[in-house]
Amino acid sequence: MLKEFKEFISKGNVLDSAVGFVMGLAFKAIVDSVVNDILMPVLGYFTAGIDFANLKIVLKPASGEIEEVAITYGTLIQSIISFLLVAFFLFLLVRTANRLRRKQEATLAAEKAAADEEKEKEESELDLLKDIRSLLQVKSDTDIKNED
Repeated sequence: MLKEFKEFISKGNVLDSAVGFVMGLAFKAIVDSVVNDILMPVLGYFTAGIDFANLKIVLKPASGEIEEVAITYGTLIQSIISFLLVAFFLFLLVRTANRLRRKQEATLAAEKAAADEEKEKEESELDLLKDIRSLLQVKSDTDIKNED
């Protein structure tokens, strides 16, 4: 069982997934900071100072030792904005990667086409040389027969 676990862990896709997960967490921290520290204050400025983090519907106010019961929809708004930003940045990343991949594929296809064209040219030249050789042999055989 230990051997199987070691094989599982050492597979490349598991390690790649782990690295991707850690990078995603780090990326999320950056996006959360952008949302909470930059976008929300700006949005609050344009909405007459409303702090979205404090937006809530109080179902039962706090009294004595009992805490307030509230629906904090402001944090939902921040989470939605954070999600949209993460999705947008990932879209830009994938879009850029796809463009680079297509460019590389186009370059490889052009190189392959050029190599195929060169190969066809060489084969055509080889066929032409074979034809010339055959004609010379026929002429040589004809000349030998004419001498007899």
